[in-house]
Amino acid sequence: MVRLNESGITSREVLDWRGLHIFHGWTSSCSQKLRIFLNLKGIEWQGHELNLGEGESYSDWFLGLNPRGLVPVLILDGAVHIESNDILALLEESFPAPCLFPADHADEIANLLREEDDLHLDLRTLSFRFVFGRTGSPKTAKMLARYRGGDRTVNGDADDPSRAHELEFYERLADQGLTDDVVRASAAKLRAAFDELEQRLATGPYFLGRDLSILDIAWFVYASRLNFGGYPFVRLHPRVHAWRQRLAEDPRFAKEVVLPTPVRENLERNHQAWTKAGTMFSDITGF
Repeated sequence: MVRLNESGITSREVLDWRGLHIFHGWTSSCSQKLRIFLNLKGIEWQGHELNLGEGESYSDWFLGLNPRGLVPVLILDGAVHIESNDILALLEESFPAPCLFPADHADEIANLLREEDDLHLDLRTLSFRFVFGRTGSPKTAKMLARYRGGDRTVNGDADDPSRAHELEFYERLADQGLTDDVVRASAAKLRAAFDELEQRLATGPYFLGRDLSILDIAWFVYASRLNFGGYPFVRLHPRVHAWRQRLAEDPRFAKEVVLPTPVRENLERNHQAWTKAGTMFSDITGF
């Protein structure tokens, strides 16, 4: 559980906050996962939305709250939690009904959430290329210098792996862009994950059988994002396609993954141009 030590938090006013506060970004996949979870639980919370496109998660104030510069962040009666899957597990303990972490599937859930988390940067890669239309870094040199600088640590660890991975991703993006080879590698890993999930749906309507769980929430977000980008679910994973469509009929799911109007309009323009150019998802990935 990544709960930050108070001594490492420089934006200290949050330590006096009472209740349940969430820092989130509208298009952040981890934020979408948490918001759906909160909807299903019926939990009341106070939201603090960051404009990720404007770099608000890399501001000095927010880095003083979460040195990783990532959302979501949970403030629960002054305690700061910064890891999305840990936040979900903590809230499940505090708000056990309806059950979304069934105890008899604890190992499966842990493994599949770990796999989902390990694929986060691959989802980001495909999102940037095929949903947001980015091939370079959205982080300016000034933002990266702010992120890199200072004496920020995660509970005393100056070599926090998550911070290192974030910095490496954006520095590589600024230097090399999103090459076709990088895109194909990320797509192959996500295809393999959805191949496994397709088999799980052969025995029930949800990934753990007959009951909805946190796994359905997590992978719904991934499937929705990839669907926006042109991933061929109908052809490659028909069960996953039907499962996603069924969940999307529930507004508690659907409303959290809606693209903002400017993003949607830009996506439509890009897809028209990429279709003519032969650079859509299937063109580049070969599947």
